[in-house]
Amino acid sequence: MNNLVIDGEEYEIIDTKESMTIPDCFVKDSNKIGSGHGEAKFYVGQTTDNSTLEFFENFDGKCVIKKDDLLKYLTDCENEYMHPDQEYRNKENMPSIYYKHLELISSMEEEYLYFNIYRVDVQPPRIYINSQSKAYDLIREISLPNISYLAVLKLKKDNELLYYFRPFIEYNIDSLHETAIENIEDDNNITTSERETIIKSRVGQGKYREKLLEECPFCPITMVNDERLLIASHIKPWVVSNNFEKTDPKNGFMFTPTYDKLFDRGFISFESDGTMLVSPWISPMNQKRLDIFNGKKIRMLPTEGREEYLFYHREFVFKK
Repeated sequence: MNNLVIDGEEYEIIDTKESMTIPDCFVKDSNKIGSGHGEAKFYVGQTTDNSTLEFFENFDGKCVIKKDDLLKYLTDCENEYMHPDQEYRNKENMPSIYYKHLELISSMEEEYLYFNIYRVDVQPPRIYINSQSKAYDLIREISLPNISYLAVLKLKKDNELLYYFRPFIEYNIDSLHETAIENIEDDNNITTSERETIIKSRVGQGKYREKLLEECPFCPITMVNDERLLIASHIKPWVVSNNFEKTDPKNGFMFTPTYDKLFDRGFISFESDGTMLVSPWISPMNQKRLDIFNGKKIRMLPTEGREEYLFYHREFVFKK
């Protein structure tokens, strides 16, 4: 059983609504791409999908969002605010908009912001929710459209339901990698061979992959040992690693694609003894399908020498 403490109260995690894209029509003026002022209603699913109706039940449960989650979201979005890839209406002002949002949320006294949602009267099969609240408006104000999504945990304590909302950003970080590669290419303090080694390590190629395969020639979760099916996964993400960390085989594991994706996106992590940690933002049903659970011991996981990298992953990549 997975439990979560919210505002000092312990709740059981009943279910997870994993990924609901935040569209441009939902966000407020400052972050919009297209025309219009944005609309408050938010699409959550269809009546043809019983799981949506079962998840929200009567659409009258109390909801909450955490100040720390909003700050974490802004931290994760900082590069897009500072160097926008999308054609925002206020593209040249995005850095100042970022600092405005950051100051506003940092100054809030409440750690937990409570609100209520209601179902919008829209012709089925589409289902929309709305809310008249400060917390809900904050989500609309800071969200970057198309590359962000909302996830919701359905929590229960006694007979009380609580819906825990959290925004995430999920976008192609190739532009971040390209910037990092440009910096490496312009670095006159490293040799040509070192530069090539570092750049190849970005996609798990070259000497980095060879050294990692020597130490771990199989996926420690599935035990698959076909090199064609193995991905060299960085523990501390390549884009935030220094040149040594980028090519250090201790900063990596060999995983099959599904587990590489789970690890890379922060849906699973590991303690230094090989104990698996599973994010609550993967639904209980999908955890069961993937055969992942908190406390699962991955005995073949090579953790020695990787303790600091794993600490970074748990603190800054894992979706707690």
